[in-house]
Amino acid sequence: MTKEDITQIRIGNATIGIVGLKEALEELSPALSTASNEETAKALIQKLSKKNYIPEKAKAEYGRALVREFQRFLGREVSAEDKPQGLVIRVLGQGCANCHALTQRVMEVLGELKLAADVEHITDIKEIASYGAALSPALVVNGKIVAMGRVPSKDQLIEWFKKAEG
Repeated sequence: MTKEDITQIRIGNATIGIVGLKEALEELSPALSTASNEETAKALIQKLSKKNYIPEKAKAEYGRALVREFQRFLGREVSAEDKPQGLVIRVLGQGCANCHALTQRVMEVLGELKLAADVEHITDIKEIASYGAALSPALVVNGKIVAMGRVPSKDQLIEWFKKAEG
């Protein structure tokens, strides 16, 4: 585990930071790859509870979210009901100046449009690769790559966000 292995995941309507998720997925994947969702959730909660506070009342919701992340880790399709609702924006890039500029511009445009969105800047190279992005920074809106290797203009972002919002 790196110094700060914190992965943000969606649990219900909140984005929560989980310490040690990547390490747990790597460690448990051989044993859990054929396990049921219930067994997977139980094992992940047990493992992650050592480093994370998981409220007793929210264990079922955490379990569903952790199973969803486990399925993604294995490269499996995530069911539509487990996918985040609304506008979901991902900035992909390991932290270069353009990556930060894109994240900043996305936030500015969302503020100007008064749009709520689930925004995350993903820096993990394996997770970036899972999106199929060949260049960085890349911008993903509702699961679709809309830009790679450049910082789009505010006008272009406005157009994409309005279209994605419906």
